[in-house]
Amino acid sequence: MSAARAVVQLTLLGCLALAACGSGDAPGPEAAAVASPPGDTTPVAELPDLLRVGLIPNIAPEEQEARYQPFAEHLSDDLGVEVELFVAADYAGVVAALASDRIDVAYLGGLTYVQAEEQVELTPLVTEVDALTGTSEYESAVVVLDESPLTSVEELVKAGGTFAFGDPSSTSGSLYPRIMLTDAGVECDVVDLSACPPLSSVTFTGGHDATAQAVLSGSVDAGGLELRILRRLERDGTVPEGALRVIDTRPVAGYPWVGRTALGEETLDAVTGSFLAIDDPGLLDLLRATEYVEVDPEDYDEIRERGAELGLVTEFS
Repeated sequence: MSAARAVVQLTLLGCLALAACGSGDAPGPEAAAVASPPGDTTPVAELPDLLRVGLIPNIAPEEQEARYQPFAEHLSDDLGVEVELFVAADYAGVVAALASDRIDVAYLGGLTYVQAEEQVELTPLVTEVDALTGTSEYESAVVVLDESPLTSVEELVKAGGTFAFGDPSSTSGSLYPRIMLTDAGVECDVVDLSACPPLSSVTFTGGHDATAQAVLSGSVDAGGLELRILRRLERDGTVPEGALRVIDTRPVAGYPWVGRTALGEETLDAVTGSFLAIDDPGLLDLLRATEYVEVDPEDYDEIRERGAELGLVTEFS
């Protein structure tokens, strides 16, 4: 088993213990039942023995895996099933895992969700209420070194500067920075994503933390990343507080947790309910949330439309 995969096994007593001790490679024919409270006549949801959960690596994959271990334990304990975490090397790897039926539920950026739904039928479930904004939206930011003379994206474009995106499929590290650049006069190629004249060069770092380091080191004039990740990097001391200055931001629809629609309504409802029931402040803090709220496909229409315009989504209807 690779370092990018972690299996969290918490079994319940009685018949659930028998169900959870199968081969572990794929959901077996038996299923774990989520019990209803006494007197509740609601039908019991039948869940797979193994729930495979994928995560986009919006930070380094090994850090993402460690961050979500407490959540995996919560989900396993709450639903009474085995939970397996999967962190791909890049965003496209999570989409490929969904499309090939290797994971059941996934934490995706909005753009990754829109790209994935072109390949597999998905149901968006919930997103976090962000601690910084107090809403289900968060912010994408363009940053420069604090001592940079640049005060706006327009000045960056006029100077023909250099720019760093994160992963090409990142919503706040690729799509929305590209929107901000386009609105300032850049003409990014919809085929060659690294061609954005009049900027002199564009690079893709692969992640928000790497983009912050690229700007911090002076290897690029500016970069696009998720603002709350920048604030976390500052709190952790990875980026000195105040070393990077924000020159533009845009609100972004929150990261959706999605499930393969083929899992069935009862399973998807049970997973949704498990998110909505999280009230442990420590766990919520780890998940960068104050609470969870349900989302609909329509919440991501702007991402579908702008992603198609900029060549980051192949289809839109």
